[in-house]
Amino acid sequence: MKKIVFALATISGLVFTSCSSDDDGVEPTCTDGVQNGDETGIDCGGSCAPCETAIENPATYSFARNGESTVNFGGQTTRIKMGEELISKLKDETTTETVLDAMFAHVEGENNFSDADLNASDKNLRSKTAASADYFSSNATDQAMIRADFESWIKGQVDEVFPSWGTTATAGNAGQIPDATSTRYINAKGLEYNQLFNKGMIGALMIDQALNNYLSPTILDEGDNRANNDAGTPAEGKTYTTMEHKWDEAYGYVYGLNADSADPNADLGADSFLNKYIGRVEGDSDFVGIADEIYQAFKLGRAAIVAGNYTVRDEQAAIIKQKISEVVGIRAVYYLQQGKNAIAQGPASFGTAFHDLSEGYGFIYSLQFTRKPNSNEPYFTKVEVDNFLTDLLDDGPNGLWDVETTTLEAMAAAIAERFDFTLAQASE
Repeated sequence: MKKIVFALATISGLVFTSCSSDDDGVEPTCTDGVQNGDETGIDCGGSCAPCETAIENPATYSFARNGESTVNFGGQTTRIKMGEELISKLKDETTTETVLDAMFAHVEGENNFSDADLNASDKNLRSKTAASADYFSSNATDQAMIRADFESWIKGQVDEVFPSWGTTATAGNAGQIPDATSTRYINAKGLEYNQLFNKGMIGALMIDQALNNYLSPTILDEGDNRANNDAGTPAEGKTYTTMEHKWDEAYGYVYGLNADSADPNADLGADSFLNKYIGRVEGDSDFVGIADEIYQAFKLGRAAIVAGNYTVRDEQAAIIKQKISEVVGIRAVYYLQQGKNAIAQGPASFGTAFHDLSEGYGFIYSLQFTRKPNSNEPYFTKVEVDNFLTDLLDDGPNGLWDVETTTLEAMAAAIAERFDFTLAQASE
């Protein structure tokens, strides 16, 4: 008769996996292959010897080998900076489609950015959009369609919105529309293309790469990664193992622009993408603590890689996938509800409504890149997302100008139902 004495537990920052004892005299074994008799393990009781190495969650995301830092996510910082410049340019009505397309698909050495380091980089946004191993390595059709969406939003901004920059928007006509003290620039259906691009990039680049690529066992355990990590063998010419680096790259898409990337929750909102909206959700009293949950899981997962404990690593990855996916769902519901409230106030508030609903459109679009923990599926499929976006615009011929509050309420409720939060919680 076997009994599990310790399931995975976290006690004062220490994490242990389990070992088993056999009352019939069979040699006790450890679930992750660590040898019995490890003095840093736990006493499983009975005939089971101490067997698991404790993993301490470090105070900050700081890891070193032989006195040198092993943390590196420069490529992610570069792409976030490229994204920042591009979304800024989308609000410059003098910019051409050629310029914007070149920023999206930057070629090393081309002068597409104000930052010389970005120009010198061999990185770009387009090649990593809808490019995760888990979702798109064998799905070239959807990948092409998604990249085409971003290019169409660039084209729409230049061809439809920029020519009407100084014109007052009306139903069926692009132009500008007031939103309190701000001015929004919309297409004929009331959408802000720059918001679609910005919020869509959160899912198609930041989240898809973090959750469905770098936190995937497909990437973490690729080739000899486990053996090299177990041996502490760094990648050629580097201070880190390949597995360590892959985890860091996921971390970089979340925290790549924070002033202190080792302790990033001190300045959430450091970029216009995922970091900003983790901060916004953290600021909602119903979700206080979500930012720390994500950060703690990143730290502990990285520490588990250093310790060679892949059970703990994958459990922390599952937490990150769930919580970051929830951020997308929460903000999609929030903007639908805010837009609904503004629509209900009448035409004088349409500028506010259209801005909220354009942000909501981008977050709904990003739902297809979320990840259910312990699965290979998003919370919403591409087909479901496409249906939502169609519904958002088809209450009448003029898109958001005609949208019904009942449509927005039903859509928000359907999204909330799929997640572990209520409509009321996400609506504040």
